[in-house]
Amino acid sequence: MSDESVEQRPLAEPEPTGEPRTDGFRRLLAVIDRLRAPDGCPWDLEQSVASLAPSLIEEAFEVVEAIEHGDEAGVREELGDVLMVVALISKISEQNGDFDLGDAARSVSEKLVRRHPHVFGSAEVSSTGEVLENWEAIKEQERAEKQTDASALAGVPKALPALQRANRVGGKAITAGFRWSSVEGALAKLEEEVREVREAIAIGDPDAIERELGDVLLAGALLGNYTQVDAERATRSAVRRFEDRFRRVEDEFGSVRGIDLDQLMAAWERAKSAQSKS
Repeated sequence: MSDESVEQRPLAEPEPTGEPRTDGFRRLLAVIDRLRAPDGCPWDLEQSVASLAPSLIEEAFEVVEAIEHGDEAGVREELGDVLMVVALISKISEQNGDFDLGDAARSVSEKLVRRHPHVFGSAEVSSTGEVLENWEAIKEQERAEKQTDASALAGVPKALPALQRANRVGGKAITAGFRWSSVEGALAKLEEEVREVREAIAIGDPDAIERELGDVLLAGALLGNYTQVDAERATRSAVRRFEDRFRRVEDEFGSVRGIDLDQLMAAWERAKSAQSKS
């Protein structure tokens, strides 16, 4: 596209309101409206709510990665990408006659007010735990009124990564009162599941090994709820450490293929020590 054609089709800039957050959001909506106009971008015009769903997940994970790396500029950029996908999905839904971004914003605003009676109402709380208990109780009441799944475990998306979903389901169970009195109970459960996977391996039953290993991973995620550790984030961090150490070992030998295990483990310990100092 030539510079001349760009000049002939400028963006209709919204009038500034003087509130930076509002102005930034209004400009994004103006851009999305232009992209989805009949003479807008062919790619954007081909998209549907379903086709953009994977992009929403991908962009959200990129935000998480930027946060975990302490990349403030990256967080800002990736959050912008999330907002873009949200705005585009909402615009498509609006054009389909379903709902628009304003409907979505009003819906979540009403929900936040309803679920924070200690802020917007007369309820009193003395701890974060009470806030969470009230939140879950209100959600259960909402589901009962809508005649949807009224379980205390309802509302955790099945598409979440497994450890993240385990963490969330465990947290809901704990908030509902299904919990050990201390972290020791959760730790003992993890140790119990490790013993059971050992027994399954000794027997050599593949189905039992898979089942018991799954129980170990679940118990580890549940332990995270008692130690305020996000199992998904902890696992991502562990994988990054493993990858870094493995690459250091590769750098030392050129390749790990054909190297004696004792040599590899010694190199691993050197890599671990170097990693802790870096």
